[in-house]
Amino acid sequence: MSLLSICEQDPPTVSLEATAAEAISQMLEHHVGAVTVVDSNRVVAGIFTERDVMRRLSLSGLDPNSTPVREVMTTPVELATELTSEAEALSIMLERHYRHLPVVDPNGRLIGMLAMRHVLEARIDDLVHQLERANAKVM
Repeated sequence: MSLLSICEQDPPTVSLEATAAEAISQMLEHHVGAVTVVDSNRVVAGIFTERDVMRRLSLSGLDPNSTPVREVMTTPVELATELTSEAEALSIMLERHYRHLPVVDPNGRLIGMLAMRHVLEARIDDLVHQLERANAKVM
């Protein structure tokens, strides 16, 4: 199964010129824990997460309204591609304590955002289907 089948295929993004406040607004508006920071060609430049808000903004004294997101985003970013398996993505996310993993095309352009919840939902769906098949055989 392709990662694109389980990830958010039109994830919220902000430009490199956006402020931290604009990135936070996107996260709140879309009910997500991260936004991808992209250049004018949608090439991934960084990721801005709830963890970045806590570590780089909350007690820093920086004003989110005037702080460029590029100054507080996480970079470099671990990326997945369409060829990355679900198991590989999960392994990366667990080992490195990531909750979000951008999915890019061969040119580094954003095509989706995989969240840990997407992987868990897919696994739960698989388990439910296995259970249903097992129950059908018993009856």
